[in-house]
Amino acid sequence: MYKLAANIVKMFLAANGSKAKVYGLENVPKDGGFVIACTHNGYVDILNLGVSIYPREIHFMAKKQLFEIKGLGWLIERLNAFPVDRDNPGPSVIKVPRQLIKEGKIVGIFPSGTRSAESNDLKQGAITIAQLSKSQIVPAAYIGPKDIGGVLKRKKGYLIYGKPFTVGGGKEARDEATHLLEQELQRLLVELEQKK
Repeated sequence: MYKLAANIVKMFLAANGSKAKVYGLENVPKDGGFVIACTHNGYVDILNLGVSIYPREIHFMAKKQLFEIKGLGWLIERLNAFPVDRDNPGPSVIKVPRQLIKEGKIVGIFPSGTRSAESNDLKQGAITIAQLSKSQIVPAAYIGPKDIGGVLKRKKGYLIYGKPFTVGGGKEARDEATHLLEQELQRLLVELEQKK
């Protein structure tokens, strides 16, 4: 179903001039499992990120409440999303993405670009998953339409991938990598603004 959805999304975004111009694709590993941590400002960024490296598929981490919405839960599950309980994170928060990465799949996480408590937890989560799965983490940033209204207004989208990095062992390395991820996401947003 991902293939069908990716082709529909690409055509829809392209027809409205909102298919993101992508920079830094050379930074995305060609094979193996890894984490993509991207800024988040709506749901069009998910669509653009999802088709940017197709035919490779991204397995997105999504809040469990989305899976409880009739119809939507069924759909996003078939588009490789998996639920996470942000209020009561259990072992599955780490277990599911680690297994996906072990199978050579890509895990997509959206740690918000803002400095909120949830944002920091999500950045730490992305780093912890990369650390425990001994995989690379690829920072990414998106600027463009946030919703269908923005797409229909033909707002242009821009997406950039930064250089991948790995996380060493221990808490100190995890804290350093979380800080590095935050810096990289901000730097990539600034770089994108200059490329617009």
